[in-house]
Amino acid sequence: MDWYAKLDQCNNLEELESNMQGCRKCSLYKKAKQIVFSKGSRNAPVMIVGEAPGADEDDQGIPFVGKAGQLLDRILKSAGISDIYVTNVVKCRPPENRLPKKDEIDACAPYLSRQIELLQPSVIVCLGAVAAQRLIHSQTKVTMVHGKVYTKGGIKLIPTFHPAALLRDQNKKKPCWDDFKIIRAICDSIKERAVAVG
Repeated sequence: MDWYAKLDQCNNLEELESNMQGCRKCSLYKKAKQIVFSKGSRNAPVMIVGEAPGADEDDQGIPFVGKAGQLLDRILKSAGISDIYVTNVVKCRPPENRLPKKDEIDACAPYLSRQIELLQPSVIVCLGAVAAQRLIHSQTKVTMVHGKVYTKGGIKLIPTFHPAALLRDQNKKKPCWDDFKIIRAICDSIKERAVAVG
């Protein structure tokens, strides 16, 4: 079966999620318990993209529910960012929580692209190198460009550190917080423009 054949016919995120079920485009499905598609508002202006599900996410079928996700929730709450949609570059858990490989990222790429097309976010926050390299540039180094604002197709993309990196390295917490203050400012300006137009 061609798992990509009906992507263009998916008119909303629910249909896309349904279309993904049973995907066999890479080998991750063999050990993953389930596809971990997304969480959050399906008309949110802010899309947050991580790397791949971990063990907790694979168990619950929801992204960012483990320790990294709990830290992300605290950061977002502190920054006053609530209207969000959260997903990962790869939708199945890599074994032992390793980073996804290029062929796995490439296999899931059409699904992520269609998620972006259907959600039409104003802002995409790229958590970690995998997301930044997939969505911004293949050679992106988050340590060098975190907090920088890129624009593609009218969408603002901001790379920052993955919450898991903050759990490993306390020194990344302040720069990550500074990045989220930039993200909050962008969100506020988008809201102001929407009110002015409305």
